[in-house]
Amino acid sequence: MSHHFDTKLAKEDPSLNVCDFYLFQGAPGHTAMAMTVNPDLGLSAPDTLHIEGLYAFRFDLNSDAREEVTFKFRFGPPRHAANDDHAHIQNFQLRRATGPDALRGAEGELLLEGETNQIHSSSSVRAYVGIAPDLFASNGAGFHQYLTAFKEGRFDANAFLNPQNFFANRNATAIVLEVPNALIGTGKVHAWATISLFGHAPELQVSRWGLPMITHIFFSTDELKEKFNASTPSEDVALFSRSIADFAERMTTYAASAASPSDYGKQLAARLCPTTLPYDLGTPAAFNSSSFNGRPLTDDAMDAILSLTANQPLPDGVAPDPTRTLPDFPYYGAPYSKSEQLSVAPVPRPPKTKSQSPHE
Repeated sequence: MSHHFDTKLAKEDPSLNVCDFYLFQGAPGHTAMAMTVNPDLGLSAPDTLHIEGLYAFRFDLNSDAREEVTFKFRFGPPRHAANDDHAHIQNFQLRRATGPDALRGAEGELLLEGETNQIHSSSSVRAYVGIAPDLFASNGAGFHQYLTAFKEGRFDANAFLNPQNFFANRNATAIVLEVPNALIGTGKVHAWATISLFGHAPELQVSRWGLPMITHIFFSTDELKEKFNASTPSEDVALFSRSIADFAERMTTYAASAASPSDYGKQLAARLCPTTLPYDLGTPAAFNSSSFNGRPLTDDAMDAILSLTANQPLPDGVAPDPTRTLPDFPYYGAPYSKSEQLSVAPVPRPPKTKSQSPHE
């Protein structure tokens, strides 16, 4: 979960928290995409999706940082699964929207209907929504030490000497979709994922994910994180490039890793803004510090972003678990079992307060 607890509403309701976004080549002629929500499912989060949530995969086809094609999931009320009061099933609808409908709202062509915890397919479109292993890996203690040193005006090259994956053996809810490339477009696209509230009040975007770790590394205030999650990629250069450039300039100054830290900061901000995931449709996906081309489930995104912050290789010592993936749809393998989670402590959550959302 490279993004978690970014906003007030996401802290209160983990089903509104986009944790990660993946984009890669699926079956021949198809593109697979996945977002995870409900961080720490089963330990500190439920397995349900918000009935007023609009879960969307958004694609910019012409590099204007605005979506031309959007795939939207909406979910019905949860009901208990047979013989398990702690597991739930929800019906869902999947729609594809273009033109003005791609930008806002729940409208679009109905592609598929189904229910969670099963694979559904129709006309070469496949969807799966259900519990899945969390494939993001991060040395949480080392990351905290790294950022603490930054706040103290220094670069800590030894922050990650004691590797321990904070997210090991944790689960999340995965929303996985595979579509023919023709339903997206051709050539290079730029994609991102969002969750909005859409019901009896005006649509309210709660979470946005374009690239991993952006809010946790480059944004120092809750106000900036809230603004990012409520905004669109077309606003990123104006609103957020300065924060990214300033962080990179300071970090490379402390690390003495750039001939001109100011220039490096500007270059990194230009690479990360707009904050979308580029991908050449129909090509092998790869996400690393030298280039972004989609993001497979097991590429080490944390190492890639950390290395960019320091302008030098900076592995954190942990990596995603490749044994928890499948070669075919839905690509996620078995979630971690209760026995595998016996020593895993639930992620602490802030106390719930009355939400100020107009959807309450």
